[in-house]
Amino acid sequence: MVVEDEAHLAQGLRFNLEAEGHAVEVFGTGEEALQRLQGAGEPIDVAVLDVMLPGMDGFAVVSELRKAELFVPVLMLTALHRPEDVLKGFASGADDYLPKPFDLNILLARINSLLRRRAWHGEERAANTGKSNGDSGSFEFNGRVVDFNALELRTAGGTFKLTLMEVDLLRYLIRNQGKVVSRKQILEDVWGLPESTDTRAIDNFIVRLRRYIEDQSARPRHLLTVRGVGYKFVADAES
Repeated sequence: MVVEDEAHLAQGLRFNLEAEGHAVEVFGTGEEALQRLQGAGEPIDVAVLDVMLPGMDGFAVVSELRKAELFVPVLMLTALHRPEDVLKGFASGADDYLPKPFDLNILLARINSLLRRRAWHGEERAANTGKSNGDSGSFEFNGRVVDFNALELRTAGGTFKLTLMEVDLLRYLIRNQGKVVSRKQILEDVWGLPESTDTRAIDNFIVRLRRYIEDQSARPRHLLTVRGVGYKFVADAES
C-alpha cells in the first residue's frame, strides 16, 4: 500500500514498485488507508505512508492501526527531518522511517527489508526458549513468553501483539538483561539514531512494554528505571 497525497509521487512509486514485481494499491488520504487496512480484503504486506496527509496525518493512522491491534509493517515518508520526528513516528508504531527527498533504491531496499522481517517473524517459529539472552525464537520469564517471531507476548491473562519496533527494543533489553543500558545506547543500537536525539520517545516505548510484561506497570519488577542513566531488564524479579 502507498498512501501519498501528491499524485505524481504516488504514481511514480506505483510504477517502480510494480516494476519490482509488487502489487500496489494507492490511497490519497489517511482515512481511506485506514478503512482499507481495517477492512476484510486481501491483507497488505507493507504500507508506505506519508506523514503530511490531508485530514488524518500519518502519525494518527499508525496509532489507530496499533490500537486496533493491526500490525502491518509501516514505512513512513516525511519531509520532517528532525530526529525527534523520527522518534515520534516510531512511538506511533511505525517500523521504519525515510525522509524526503529519498533515493528510490534506498526506498526499495527498506521495503524489501520489512518484507523479509515479516516473513522471518511469521514463518521461522523456533521451538526452543532462551533463558540467557534474546537470540533464540522466544524467551520465557515469570510465566510469560515473548515470541519474537510471532510478534507476541503470551501471559496467563492473554496474548498481546507487538510491533516490530517493540520486539526489537524488548529483544535488545533481554540480550542485555541485568545490565543498565542508557537511552543513548538504545537510540544508537536499536534505531540507529544519533545520541543527540531527544530520548522522550524511548520512555513512551518503555511505558507500553511495562503494560505488557508487568503485573503492575506503576510498580515494575522486570523493566526497571535506573534514574539518570537508563533502563535494566531483570528476568528473575525475586533476585
